[in-house]
This record gives sequence, C-alpha cells and structure tokens, in this order.
Amino acid sequence: MLAAIAFGLLAVALVVAAALAARRFGLPAPVLLVGASTVYTLLPGPDLRLDPDIILVLVIPPLLYSAALSSSLLEIRANLRAVISLSVLLVVATALVVGGLLVAVMPGLPFAAACALGAALAPPDAVSALSIGRRVGLPDRLRTVIEGESLLNDATALTLYTVAVAAVVGDPFDVPFVIERFLVAALGGIAGGLVVAWLLGQLRRRIEEPVAESTISLATPFAAYLPAAALHVSGVLAVVTAGLVLGHQSRQLLSGAARLHALAVWRLVDLLLEGFVFLVIGQQFVAIVPAIADYSLGTVLAAAAVTLGGVLLTRALWLLVPVLLPTRLRFLSPHPYLSGRELLALSWSGMRGVISLAAVFALPASTDAVEFPQRDLLLFCAYSTVLVTLVGQGLTFGPLLRRLGVRPDAHESRRRRARARTAAAEAGLRALRSLQQHEPIPDALAGRLRRAAEDRKQRSQDSLTALNTPADEQVRPESPTQTFGRVRRIMIEAERDELQLWRDTGALSDVSLRLLESELDREEGALPPS
Repeated sequence: MLAAIAFGLLAVALVVAAALAARRFGLPAPVLLVGASTVYTLLPGPDLRLDPDIILVLVIPPLLYSAALSSSLLEIRANLRAVISLSVLLVVATALVVGGLLVAVMPGLPFAAACALGAALAPPDAVSALSIGRRVGLPDRLRTVIEGESLLNDATALTLYTVAVAAVVGDPFDVPFVIERFLVAALGGIAGGLVVAWLLGQLRRRIEEPVAESTISLATPFAAYLPAAALHVSGVLAVVTAGLVLGHQSRQLLSGAARLHALAVWRLVDLLLEGFVFLVIGQQFVAIVPAIADYSLGTVLAAAAVTLGGVLLTRALWLLVPVLLPTRLRFLSPHPYLSGRELLALSWSGMRGVISLAAVFALPASTDAVEFPQRDLLLFCAYSTVLVTLVGQGLTFGPLLRRLGVRPDAHESRRRRARARTAAAEAGLRALRSLQQHEPIPDALAGRLRRAAEDRKQRSQDSLTALNTPADEQVRPESPTQTFGRVRRIMIEAERDELQLWRDTGALSDVSLRLLESELDREEGALPPS
C-alpha cells in the first residue's frame, strides 16, 4: 500500500514538473512525460500497465467531456463539412489503407485483423492534439477543425474497430453490416447524449451551490458513457454530445460562481488525467518490446514502417491533394476555406495517443475457439506509431507552425472581445435605466452603478483604440486600460496584506479571511491585462 501511494505521488510530481518545464522551455508536456516515463520503466520498481477498461471507461470520458465543454457548438456546426470529412471519411480511409498495407507485408494476417489495427490508429488523439495545440497556438478556424475532428473521430474508429474484431472471431465483415452498425452506434450515442444533457440540465437549473454543481459536472461524462456502452451504442459520442450541449447552455444553467468553480475543477482534472495517460504510454515500452522476440527483424521493421507510413501519408494526401484540383473543382474539397499552409499544418497535427493504445491492448489474446492472429506484432506496430507521432510531431508541430506563418490573429480576437465588452456595458446601462423607470433606486446607488458600467465601457473603448492604432504611431507606453489593471492589482495586493494582518492579530477569523480573499480574487480575475 505504501509503495502504491509513493508511486502515485511520484506520478503526480512528474506531471507537475513536466507542466512547469513545458511552460519554462516551450516544450510539449506530453513529450516530456512520455520520455520521462519510458526512462522510468528501465529502473527497478513498479510500473503502470495499461488496462483498456480503465482507460476507455474511467479516463477518456472525462477528458473528452472537458474538451467538449470548452469547444464551440456553433463553430463546429459552421465547419461541419471539414469535421465530417476528417472524423468519418478519413478514419475509414486510414483503416482500410493501413489494413491493406499490413496484409501485404504480414503473410497470413486476415484483412479484418489488419483493419482492426488500422481503425485503432486512425483517429488522432483528442488529448494529445489539444494539449499540444493549446500551447503552440492555432488560428481559431484551424483549432475548431482539430477540436471537432478529435471529438467525433473516436466514435467512427471504435465502431469500425468493434466490427473488425468481431469479424476475426467469426462475425461477418461486409459493407452493409459495417454501415448498419455504425449508424446504430452513432445515432444511438447522439440520442443518449441529448437525453443526458436534457436531464442534467433540468437538475442543474435547480441547483445554485457551486460545489454541488461541480460534483454533478464531474459525474456527467460517466452518466453519458455508461448507459450508452450498456446499450452497445457509442459512449464516446454520447459524452461529446452531452458536453457540447451543456457547454453551449452554461449561461442558462450555471451561476457565475459555479462557472468559476467548475473551471478550476476541470483544469485540475485535465492536468492530472492528461499527465496520467502520457505516463501510461511511456510505461508500456518494457511490456511490448520483449513480446516480438519470436518475429524476424525484417518482418517487425516492415510491419511498423507500413503502419506508420499508412497513417501519416493517408492523412497528408487526404488534406493536400484537393489543393491541387483546378480552381473550378475546388468546391469538391471538404475544406475549401483553409489555405495550403493551414492544410499542411493540419496534416501534421495528427498525433496518436492513448485511445489507440487502449483499443489495441483490448484485442482479445484468445477466445474459446480463436486466437487473435499476430497480436503481439500488432501491439508493437501500434506502440511504435503512437510513440513516433506523439514525440516526432509533438516536437516539430510548433516550429512548423512558425515556419509556415500559421499563427492566431490575436489582435482580431482582442478587438472582438473589446467590442463585446463595450456592448455588454451598454446593455447593463440600458437595464439600469429601465429599472429606474419601474422602481425607486436611490440616486447615490444608481450613480455608483452607472459609473462602474461607464468605467468598464471606457476601458474597453481604450483597448479598442489602442488595438486600432498602428504600432509605430502609439506614443503611450501603456494604454489607460493597462494602467488601470496594473494599478488595481497593486491596490488589491495591499488589501490582501491588510486582511492578512487583521487575521494574524486575531481581529479576523480564517473563515472570514478566506471569504474576503475570494472576493478580491474574483475581482482580480476580471481585470484587464496590465
């Protein structure tokens, strides 16, 4: 027991250290964690072994749900053409290409077994892509496509994977059966997610306690996944659907305090679970490599090479070939609004991760009558592909974006936020005037409220003016809004010191101190950047 606790603490320490090192040196935290855990497996002591049930049932649902909460349902709908192309059609194409290549270099391997591996490796991993993408910075429309693809492609891949595995152990593997199974799983998953979102939405409308809200939020991905899995429909799609709907409705469902609390909770969950899955990937090294000792080196290298090549080249060709079409045929492209540089960046964003490994580890070692053919070699092919794409693409994704000049338009995003803040302040002033017409509000109180709203409006207008002024024409070292944020932070820090002094001298209890500090923390969080 003590050894397990010590190992858990070491894992948490590695996750935190990797996050700090990534921020300090600009390296992807997933790559650092995979490297550290791979080295750790070579040392004496306990190791983590990948349990597919734990990963697919306990780890992946909350990570996908968190990603769905922060995604935009409207933006995904606006980019639905590209999202479906990547999350459905490309997944199927990748599974078939990888399956065909493996059959060509692995004599005796059934096509269904090869397609099972291809389906497992077809979807870029949501955890890997979003974790690295958040750090390197992406334009909004490219980020939306990657998020939408990552959220939806697992349902396609796992459905095709299930059908392929069933075919190996005796069920039919024909096109009508695959299409029927996919439609049932997808539509059932979406319906299940909508039902869970509606039920929990009704419950959360009646709860205003932030801690209870966060508890329900943590339980939601499992409430969506488990019934869907029990009904043999897509649990992944149920989780994503529930997350997208509830995230879209958060304004109506949650109070401001509940949103702040839930955001902090999910950031912690993301940090720990993302770190855990990357540690698991690295720790499988010592379990997989010895298992291929019975195969010749040529067979191992050929199988690993065609698997990796099939995964990378299929994605690249799928995205880049439409660019070569004549202009009059460009409308046939599923992503005509993306530039060639953005498509090249998108083709290099397909890191594979723990979902692929968990699916391949779930391949049955044997059944009552059938032993899954060449399972150990398929495991090695999957692990080598995950390792190469995660480390190789993860380390080079940021430099590639910089070389291509594909960066987010930060100025435009800030301009939109400044305009939105101005409009929101004006809406608040209109609401105040309307209230004054219908109920008596003391002039002093109305004046305070009016000045606060007008001050927020003026700060937003100052930011907008600064953003619209060319850099070479700006003469002020900082805008009035930046000055306001900097000075108010200094004031808040002095107020915190005074509250601390009151507590230390016994004039204020710890409970009251935490309450007053929470008020200051929320105000500081709402300040403009200094």
